[in-house]
Parts: sequence; C-alpha cells; structure tokens
Amino acid sequence: MTGRPVKPHLSVSKILQMNLGFLGLQFSFGLQQANMSPIWGYLGKEEADFAWLGIAGPLTGLLVQPIVGAMSDRTSGRWGRRTPYFLIGAVMCGLGLFAMPLSTTVLMAFSLLFFLDIGNNVTMEPYRAYVNDRLSREQRGAAYLIQSAFTGLGQTLAYLTPALLVGMGLSSSATGANHIPEFTRMAFWFGAALSFATILWSIWRVPELPLSAQEQSRIDGLPKTMGANLREIRDAIGDMPAAMRTMAWMSLFQWYAMSGYWGYVTNSISRSVYGTTEAASQGYRDAVLTNSQIGAFYNAIACVAAFAMIPLARRMGAGRLHALCLVTAGLGMLAMPHIQEPVFLFLPAVGVGLGWASMMGNPYILLSNAIPAERTGVYMGIFNMFICIPMLIYAGTMKLAYVPLLGGDARNVLTLSGVCMLLAALAVSRMGKGFQPLQHSVPPGENAMGEGC
Repeated sequence: MTGRPVKPHLSVSKILQMNLGFLGLQFSFGLQQANMSPIWGYLGKEEADFAWLGIAGPLTGLLVQPIVGAMSDRTSGRWGRRTPYFLIGAVMCGLGLFAMPLSTTVLMAFSLLFFLDIGNNVTMEPYRAYVNDRLSREQRGAAYLIQSAFTGLGQTLAYLTPALLVGMGLSSSATGANHIPEFTRMAFWFGAALSFATILWSIWRVPELPLSAQEQSRIDGLPKTMGANLREIRDAIGDMPAAMRTMAWMSLFQWYAMSGYWGYVTNSISRSVYGTTEAASQGYRDAVLTNSQIGAFYNAIACVAAFAMIPLARRMGAGRLHALCLVTAGLGMLAMPHIQEPVFLFLPAVGVGLGWASMMGNPYILLSNAIPAERTGVYMGIFNMFICIPMLIYAGTMKLAYVPLLGGDARNVLTLSGVCMLLAALAVSRMGKGFQPLQHSVPPGENAMGEGC
C-alpha cells in the first residue's frame, strides 16, 4: 500500500521526550528575554535603543523560519525530513549562547544575537512540523500544549538560574571587564549545554517516521532550489486558509505586547521598586535578579497551566480559552508598574503566566487542523511571520514613541503592553464562528477523528 502509513499512538512519555528539545530551545529564548536588555545597558546603550537592538529575533524569524519550513517539507534522506535542521540549529544555538556573555561591544553582542537567533529559528519550525508529522490528529493538541509546558519550564529555569547561582554563593556584584555579571555569564553557559543536549535527546529517543513510498516519490519530484522554496512560500501565502488569516490581528496585538513586556520589565521594576535608572548601580542589578524570580514564577505558572489547558481546550474550545487567558495577561501588565514591593509583583505575574501558556499552545491547536498536511512546514513558518512582523513593528515604533509619547519611562511601556493584550483578546473573541478549520481528507488507515484503525 502506497498511502500514508498509520501514525502509531505514542505514550505520554514518548510525547514528552519528543518535545524535550523544546525545553532547551525555550531556555535559550528565556535567557534572551531576561538578559538582553540588561546586557545592552551594561555595554552602555540608552533605554530608547533597547527595542531596535532586539530586532535580531523577529528579523531572523521572518526570513529564516518560512524558508526552513519550506525546505524541510522538501527534504528527504538518511537523516530524515526535519532532523538535519534540528542538528544545525542545536550547534548554532550552543555556540551563540556560549559566546554572548563574552561580548565586549554592542556590535559584538548584536552580531552574536543574530547568530543565536538564526540557530533557534532553524530548529523552531521543523520542530512544530515534527509534531504534525509524528502524531495523529487526536494527539496533536496534547503535544502542542506539552510544547507550551516545556516553554514555561525552560523559561522558568532560564529566569531562575541567575538567582539560583547567587543563592549558591556566587556574588551578585561580581562582574567581568565588560560589566556583565558573573551570574549572567554562568547562566548562558549552562544554557548552551542544555540546549544542545535536549535537542539531541529528542532526536535519539523519538526518531522521525519513515516516509511512505508515495510521499518519498512526491518529495523526490519537487525542485530543491532556493527559488523553488521562495515560490512555495509565495504560493502558500496566496492559498492561505481563511481560518489562518483570521488570526492576524490577534497575533499583532499579543506579540507587540510581549515584545514591550520583555524589553522593558526590568527597567520598569528598577524604577517602581528600586528607584533607579542607572544600569551600573546595585539597585539595577537587584532589579535584574527580581525580574529573574518574577520571570521564573510566571513561566512556572505557564508550565502547570499548559497541562491544565489540555482538557479545558477540548471542553471550552481553544479560541475561547485563549481570549480568557489574554485578558488575565493584560490585567497583570497593567498592574505591574504601580507595585512598589517586590513580593506583590508575583500576583500580576500569575496573569502573565496564563497568557503566555495559552499563546504557546492554543493558537497552534487552531492552526494545525486548518492547514494541509503536505504543507505543514511552510505554513508553520508563515504563521511565524504573524509573530515576527508585530515584533518588527514594535522595534520600529518604540524608538520613536519612547520619549515623546511614553515619557522615557519603562513603566508606560508595560501599560501599553497591557492594553495591547486586551485588544488581542477582543480580536480572538471576534473570530467567533467565522473560524472554520480546513476540512482535511481522511488519510488511509485513520478514521474521521484521526484515530488509527
């Protein structure tokens, strides 16, 4: 039989292991979220420049993920369809994390951030597509929410590691010649090892399924040139399912909000709690450590909430659940700038954690059943454009708005982020019944619910 083979039902243990590399990837992203703004400050840049200096992530995501997604759809060989990209990304990620805290100039850090984010993005979309390749439809929702859980766990560890290092005896005031604290350097080096090891574990423990003869023949007949990949992206955008298009406004507001939060939460805390704006001060380093604890907490909330969302998404619907979680995140961001005691920051962080858990899982549940299986990689890459474009808009507008519209005050950026989260929730609620998933043809060997016969 030449049809697509039945996808075996995987145990929870196997689904956890196949997504373990996501923990390493998200540890890397968590390190960036928690530490890149302080690093720019340590290297002498002003707050107004933080937004555009973080352009590497969204720009590389915009360019790399759709191309790599299209390429992975057309890749076959002894190493599999997605595995080569996992390996390349793991090596680049590990090297980038190791070198980042050794930066001596803004240009060096900026260049390394591009290298690191290319590595992260080479791995990311093949990882999303890997879930669709490996699992039947009935198991994908759980797998994407497990990825969300690992996002929360990985970023919890990333945020918490500096504080743990200080708690273990590393001095909070010890810095290198580049003014980057020792606890930051050690956290990045731990992240380099973790990212590489977890991605390799996933590849080893849950290898890709072999392609059917029919699928192998189809891929062999496809052109492999860069021009062909770009044409595939162009054609896929033109053929984009209506359900996918309805998610654009949601993505615009929620990712603009998160960009603002990550970029300025440390500086907001340094003002509201420690009364300083000076990056070289002990108060600022204390704000960095406080944010690491708050970040670890909301990501821990995200990790636990992601598992709870598996049955809730089935019962409520992924869209309704996502809107509710975005509201909690928006209210949390609105509250944070008005809090002056560190301990009380943990309460609004609960809302941020619920929103973050939902963002990393529920939109992919909505998306996965709305796209054709043979174009999973390219459409997952294109969907990432819905993330990157808002981040690029943020980078382009925040520099212009920071002083004249926001008063040069990081606390006002968090207020703006809260408003954007509420607008994202409104956009989700307006999808309503107009969100119609694509009606897939049922593959041979699967019933209408995606269950193996």
